[in-house]
Amino acid sequence: MQWLFLLIAILSETTATSALKATNGFKNLVPSIITAVGYITAFYFLSLAVKTIPVAVVYAIWAGLGIVLITLVSWLLFKQTLDVWAITGIAFIIAGVVIMYVFSKSVSH
Repeated sequence: MQWLFLLIAILSETTATSALKATNGFKNLVPSIITAVGYITAFYFLSLAVKTIPVAVVYAIWAGLGIVLITLVSWLLFKQTLDVWAITGIAFIIAGVVIMYVFSKSVSH
């Protein structure tokens, strides 16, 4: 269940960050509400995940996958370009999260 909480936190944070651009400095109501609710939801579920998963593991996975997902959203929705260095960086982030999850003794699978 704790991994589901972490997944909800990651998806909520990604949704909130994706809507942030459309808030126009929190002048547009609907994107502002999506952003606020998304971040509140993300931190709530993050707090549930850290009850049973070590905080370092939760944060590494949350931040790493959040970066990867928001980069993909930026590329797909906002047409932001990714050069070879951005793609290499994303690959390293994914590799780091996988290594931590698979090999860390502090992660209970």
